[in-house]
Amino acid sequence: MCCPTGICGVGVDPELLRISTVLDTLKKHGVIVDRFNLNSAPAEFIKDKTINAYINGKGTEGLPAIMVDGEIVITGRYPTNEEFTKLLDLPEDMLEKRESP
Repeated sequence: MCCPTGICGVGVDPELLRISTVLDTLKKHGVIVDRFNLNSAPAEFIKDKTINAYINGKGTEGLPAIMVDGEIVITGRYPTNEEFTKLLDLPEDMLEKRESP
């Protein structure tokens, strides 16, 4: 990816766009969320012992790896909106799609 979010350039992956939107929404609601891209922030993958051990064991093919409170909870894919709300104990409708007026 050319940038941390992966939503730059032509041919934007809709899943990466969804994740970017979800993370922005979570941040607007006061949820502390960090997202790191191995290409642009490799030091983050080295200094976190849990993710470092995971990559050393599974390789980068196992990414993305979703961590909550220092524990890996999902690997190889991004969480659905429903999974985000359950993992973070948030209201179910927080990440529902809103229709344009």
